[in-house]
Amino acid sequence: MKLIKYIGASILTLFAIVSCNEKFLEVAPTGSIVREKLATKAGIEGSLVATYSILTGRLYDAFTGSNNWFWGSVLGGDANKGTGAGDAAPFNEIQEYATLSTNSLLVLKYNATYEGIIRANTTLALLAKATEPIADADKKRIAAEARFLRGHYYFEMKKIFNNTPYADENTIGLVVKNNVDLWPKIEADFQFAYERLPEKQRDAGRANKWAAGAYLAKAYLFQKKYAPAKLLFDEVIAKGTTSGGQKYDLMEKYGDLFRAATSDNNKESVFEIQFAVGTGSAANANNDFLSYPYNGGPAGCCGFNQPSFDLVNSFRTDAAGLPLLDGSYNNPENAVKNDMGIAAETPFTPDTGNLDARLDYSVGRRGIPYWDWGNHPGVPWIRDQLYAGPYAPKKFVFAKADAVDNSTWHPLPGNNFPIIRFADVLLMAAEAEVEVGALDKAREYVNRVRARAQNAKDFVKMDDGAWAAKYVIGLYNNTWADRQAIAREAVRFERKLELSGEGHRFFDLVRWGTAKQALDAYIANEVKKLPVAFGNARFTPGKSEYQPIPQSEIDLVGAENLAQNPGY
Repeated sequence: MKLIKYIGASILTLFAIVSCNEKFLEVAPTGSIVREKLATKAGIEGSLVATYSILTGRLYDAFTGSNNWFWGSVLGGDANKGTGAGDAAPFNEIQEYATLSTNSLLVLKYNATYEGIIRANTTLALLAKATEPIADADKKRIAAEARFLRGHYYFEMKKIFNNTPYADENTIGLVVKNNVDLWPKIEADFQFAYERLPEKQRDAGRANKWAAGAYLAKAYLFQKKYAPAKLLFDEVIAKGTTSGGQKYDLMEKYGDLFRAATSDNNKESVFEIQFAVGTGSAANANNDFLSYPYNGGPAGCCGFNQPSFDLVNSFRTDAAGLPLLDGSYNNPENAVKNDMGIAAETPFTPDTGNLDARLDYSVGRRGIPYWDWGNHPGVPWIRDQLYAGPYAPKKFVFAKADAVDNSTWHPLPGNNFPIIRFADVLLMAAEAEVEVGALDKAREYVNRVRARAQNAKDFVKMDDGAWAAKYVIGLYNNTWADRQAIAREAVRFERKLELSGEGHRFFDLVRWGTAKQALDAYIANEVKKLPVAFGNARFTPGKSEYQPIPQSEIDLVGAENLAQNPGY
């Protein structure tokens, strides 16, 4: 059975009414439902499911969910905002690394993430005051799941806003300052979950022991605690299983990760956002319709999240099938041929050079099959080429054969979204191995990911069965011993290729300390083709690594209680 994804409007309102504890905020309930009716086994389980539901972004908007396509991928250079300059204008200043603290999108992401924290705290508070007997095993599991989710939501706040107010189920008072380091709190929640969660869960999609272990190791990695991260990754890789008890491994085909029929809760899934169709409510479906190609193919909306020139060029490979780690992939002789400025009626031949096959499962480009919708036609599926370029997102966009919910003005598919998948674990483990000096162990992990990309049975093909491009993917066959700088760059670049569009890139660049260098190069390349979108883009070190605390939050409690991030 799949974890329930959605709580109806009346239940959502109920949890907003009760807050998370009598002490926290000290606000008396204003509704007719009293706490005692919620502190039952069913009420507490419902509160926990409501905490999971915030992962989807459903309560606020498509870009507030934990997929982070905008905050991680667009800001990291995987893609640009897309669509047109006048569409969703508040995105523009964020894309330019010039966010104002009054930006309306900012406060929505901030509030949505805190809603998840409040719901986790509500669950823990209700559990502590349960009005009927609950089995010890269930108490242990519920508390661990709630703290896992709270750790996740605080991790989101840390990545995007740095230090924000910390409140748990025991917090007292109306005002909470942001003067507490979140990392120890995040670690404590994941450690608690790792020690208490079962290895196998009753419902697919619930966090288990290994999801908590992987997330704790990721928290260590973000803090450069490489030795403990390595030990935990070793455990997860050797012993880890999905929430249903299946041993973690890579899916045989890369393309199967992004189709509803094969992507959901598979053996590569460590923790993912649950979606479904055919449940009687469109609210259970994946609502990331902003990333559909514009005016054609899967839907008539919306043209956001268009892959960048830099990302597409990154899939260029050399004669040995390896990426161009020296950065020369953006040089004119290596840049991937595209249809920028070419009308639909004008003949166009796609690139004929060596390419990593993962490109055509990650990006829609003219002349290449776009799932089962036929060949991408170019301009007709792009809202404004001059503003956003010629490419369309492809990962997680539904295929014609996929089941969708058509009860709204745009189709909604049921494919899940991975927050952590096993390839991500392998590449994070490789990073830890590089930093502790086990360079060829890192190479083993990277090659394991690249070997999957070599599967010719998975290559995108034309109608006649021919490969859609010249796919040449090789392994790193030469030792990395005594070549730590090369190993480090290879691991980091592999994350860019394997996980593109999955919400990781910007946060990776920030934690590596390479954001300024990488994003300056990215902007310099994009602005040549997209001067309107990138003419004012400037990454400012010491500021642009984090978003500003929303001014509306500071106004509520005063600047003496809620400190703004540097530079804003």
